[in-house]
Amino acid sequence: MSRIEQMIDEIEEYLGTCKPQTFNNKNVIVEKDVLEEMLEELREKTPEEIKRYQKIIANQDEILAAAQAKADQMIEQASRRSNQLISEHEIMQQSLAQANDLLEQANAQAQQIVDNATEDAREIREGAIGYTDDLLKSLQAIISSSMDGARAQYDGLLSQLKSSLDVVAGNRAQLRPETSQEGEIQLIED
Repeated sequence: MSRIEQMIDEIEEYLGTCKPQTFNNKNVIVEKDVLEEMLEELREKTPEEIKRYQKIIANQDEILAAAQAKADQMIEQASRRSNQLISEHEIMQQSLAQANDLLEQANAQAQQIVDNATEDAREIREGAIGYTDDLLKSLQAIISSSMDGARAQYDGLLSQLKSSLDVVAGNRAQLRPETSQEGEIQLIED
């Protein structure tokens, strides 16, 4: 399990331990510093993970280069063997046929190595891209959820303040009806 996945698990666990908001069980109260610290660590770890997968993808060039070097070596060996056999006059026709066979085998084997290396590199690349996309998708969901929670808390606070304002205005109206109407007019004008 990567450190990014561990951080996502820790954030989910932390959100699970947060207390529900008063009068609203869907929203929780989070400590901003704790969540920001977790998100900062996640933000720092993400480039390291991506670099690791980029290194894996970069290795495909090394695999292809090694396969090409092996193919070149085999072709060189076949070519040397072919030249040696050709130089011997009495078995010239046989050596030419053997050299061609070796060359065809070497080319076929080299092509197979290159094909296998290309397929392996493609699979590694697709896996790395899929894994990175999954991590980014999880991060996007966490950020979206955090924004929704913050928005709900803000709406709840405004609702509570409005309710308190209504109570204060009602109390003033009961104490001095003429003063509270002036206060309401001033409040509306401001």
